[in-house]
Amino acid sequence: MSIVQKETIEVIAQSIGINNLSPDVALALAPDVEYRVREIMQEAIKCMRHSKRTILTADDVDAALKLRNVEPIYGFASNDPLRFKRAAGHKDLFYVDDRDVEFKDVIEAPLPRAPLDTSIAVHWLAIEGVQPAIPENPPLEALVAPSEGKKLDSKEEGLPIDIKLPVKHVLSRELQLYFEKVINLTTHQSETVLFKEALRSLATDAGLHPLVPYFTCFIADEVSRNLNKFCLLFALMRIVWSLLQNPHIHIEPYLHQLMPSVITCLVAKRLGNRFSDNHWELRNFAANLVATICQRFGHVYHNLQPRVTRTLLHAFLDPTKALPQHYGAIQGLAALGPRVVRLLILPNLEAYMQLLVPEMQLEGQKNEMKRQEAWQVYGALLFAAGKCMHDLLKKFPSLPTPLKETNNKVVTMLPNKRKASMDNLLQQPPQKKLSTDGSLGAMPMNPMQQPTMQGGSGGFSGGVGGSDAGLSAIAQQLQSENALGSNVQREKADGQAQKTSSVLAQAWKEETDGGRLLSSLFEYFGHSMFSFTPAPELSLFL
Repeated sequence: MSIVQKETIEVIAQSIGINNLSPDVALALAPDVEYRVREIMQEAIKCMRHSKRTILTADDVDAALKLRNVEPIYGFASNDPLRFKRAAGHKDLFYVDDRDVEFKDVIEAPLPRAPLDTSIAVHWLAIEGVQPAIPENPPLEALVAPSEGKKLDSKEEGLPIDIKLPVKHVLSRELQLYFEKVINLTTHQSETVLFKEALRSLATDAGLHPLVPYFTCFIADEVSRNLNKFCLLFALMRIVWSLLQNPHIHIEPYLHQLMPSVITCLVAKRLGNRFSDNHWELRNFAANLVATICQRFGHVYHNLQPRVTRTLLHAFLDPTKALPQHYGAIQGLAALGPRVVRLLILPNLEAYMQLLVPEMQLEGQKNEMKRQEAWQVYGALLFAAGKCMHDLLKKFPSLPTPLKETNNKVVTMLPNKRKASMDNLLQQPPQKKLSTDGSLGAMPMNPMQQPTMQGGSGGFSGGVGGSDAGLSAIAQQLQSENALGSNVQREKADGQAQKTSSVLAQAWKEETDGGRLLSSLFEYFGHSMFSFTPAPELSLFL
């Protein structure tokens, strides 16, 4: 039995002008109409699935009609849902409510809004933290929290709109409490054991990455506003060190905010406002921080160490800077490695010492504090030059140990010195072995016993003569073998000499440069430079 009723067929027939359709014909057409409708709908569903959609539209039905070579239905191009109404007097009969529209009403109706074209506009969200009052930005009332019982509503075209406030943070309550506690310990209790535990937590705990931007902003603000608070500055640098040690924190995107604060604690003109503040220790700590950052992230940001080096070198070579600033620059350059010292500090050492020496002497500088600062800078230069000298001397080959005096004789202790033994004699060259054997063979002969050995002198003489002839024959054979062996060894030696000539030249150049460098540094620093020189190399230069 068909699901299409015969009454439906009769209504459709009447709509196209067939009024005398018999009931038997309508009953016979109902199954065929159902089959055709099912076929069209199956094709329409295929078109819907090929279009990657889950909603069947009139376009899918039109495509199915085209596949079946049937004229498509016109007038259903709208994407609005169809409104069906129940037919009066029929329980299961529906029709589409398609009302007639007068052309006069369409012509006199107001024009709708023109759709906006897709475009990109640029405007300022904020300028130095202040939001400009422009139409693109939300109004100031929307950014202010509403009072209790009051709700921000707006009406556009008669429709109420609820304006949501912007999200201020995405931190959990636990992280907020943790951040506030660490900030409180840093600013007020930086000398307590609890602050040390907080530093250990920052260096080891996982899950602190959401707090990194807040810590970097806090450090940058506090360093710029509290240069006269030594304890706070040192506590902030210790927080930076703990964040760098945490393996669970991805701190690379925030280095551009941390580096200015660290450089400020390194080369600032004045850190702290009390005479007892040991700002030299703070500068040393900041120098180690700079070296650690450059070593860990220099391969990621290729211009990080050149920029830091340029900043420190400018502070070192500027004569208008204060001596504490020069001290910080020297410590920072020395922490970057001996190569930086050799290339940047030592070439400018002579000109700088001409300005520093008068500040160290009582005749040139009457202010005792300035004299102490000059001696601090002198110590930093000595340490940097000494480390560079020690690093250069480590590249030298192994040298003899220092001379020792035993029993009024000077003895040089050579490393791996061979002892006289039979194994060593067997390993000697053939010519040397031959002369040694000859000397050993002549040792038993006592010239004082020859007059008393008349009877046995002939046999003994013959024995000695026979040994001389044998030794001469052996000597000739060994000389020929040595000639062939020496030619082969000479060829090998020539090949090795060509390979090692460049290496030896470089090594000799480094040794020569090391000797010249030590002599020049000795002129500036005196015997203090010898404390950085290993004993074997020191004995060589002396």
